Amino acid sequence: MKAIAVVSGGLDSMLSAKLIMNQGIEVTGVHLLIPFSKYANENIYREKVKELGKNLGIEIIALSTGIDYLELIKKPRYGYGKNINPCIDCHIYMFKRAKKLMEEIDAKFIITGEVLGQRPMSQNKATLELIEKRSELQGLIVRPLSAKALKETIPEKEGRIDREKLLGIVGKSRKIQLEKARELGLQGYGTPAGGCLLTDPGFARRVQDLIKSDMLTLDTIDLIKNGRYFALSDKFKLIVARDYNENINLKSLAKERYLVIESISKGPDAIGIGDINDERIKQSVEIVAYYCKKEKEHARIKYGIYPETGKYEMSINRNEIKIDLQKGAV
Repeated sequence: MKAIAVVSGGLDSMLSAKLIMNQGIEVTGVHLLIPFSKYANENIYREKVKELGKNLGIEIIALSTGIDYLELIKKPRYGYGKNINPCIDCHIYMFKRAKKLMEEIDAKFIITGEVLGQRPMSQNKATLELIEKRSELQGLIVRPLSAKALKETIPEKEGRIDREKLLGIVGKSRKIQLEKARELGLQGYGTPAGGCLLTDPGFARRVQDLIKSDMLTLDTIDLIKNGRYFALSDKFKLIVARDYNENINLKSLAKERYLVIESISKGPDAIGIGDINDERIKQSVEIVAYYCKKEKEHARIKYGIYPETGKYEMSINRNEIKIDLQKGAV
């Protein structure tokens, strides 16, 4: 018999899959590649998912997200959490995708690491039931860590899994999970919270600004994972690298019609997106010049509109920079 395990990479989801695997059930993992992960790009993300599968001893299928997922972020039916994380809508979306895969491989139920009472918005009894109903999976989502505190699922009623070998955890403490993981020799799991950047207040403000400006795309999400972010107008944003790695990341993300700024003096590179004009270019170059190393009075900057990067050059006297760095900083 087969089952699908929704694996985030955290302790709870990996332990839940392991508990069902130990009952002799063939488990295939599924991981939703959310654009708001901490990883710089999807290739790195997919490699991490492969590592999770090796640690758990199962295949994990990575599912990409697209425009439909971004629309969910912009207008969630069930609202946001503390920041801009639409956890309920995200869970429904995730389970619908898992249900489709379950049907394709003839699996009988879905496993998840949700713990009753661990998160107030998305892991209370009423919300868990709502998520099951909206994803058309009533009775088919098994939560091994809290099973004994919840209603029996269809696989339990049918004797496909032994309820007595499941747990009854309620609340935020992970003491029992950690003990069980040590007992089972489980390794390679991530830290609690799963790494969704939408729960980070600073990143959430950037996303909110892009939504307000109608500029939230898969491309702009990757950009704002880097550097300092300046909303210089409603339709122009500047991202300035903070270190060498971010310089590399930003330049690798440059696309048609992006303003690309490079420091000839020691300093950061930057990307500008949106409505580009002479005023925005001058503002952007001055901001980059401000963050250049201050051994010299002047900072030399190259800039251009991709793909013609480095087409122009400007020398900025730092003593004459009058731009307010706090204005527009997000």
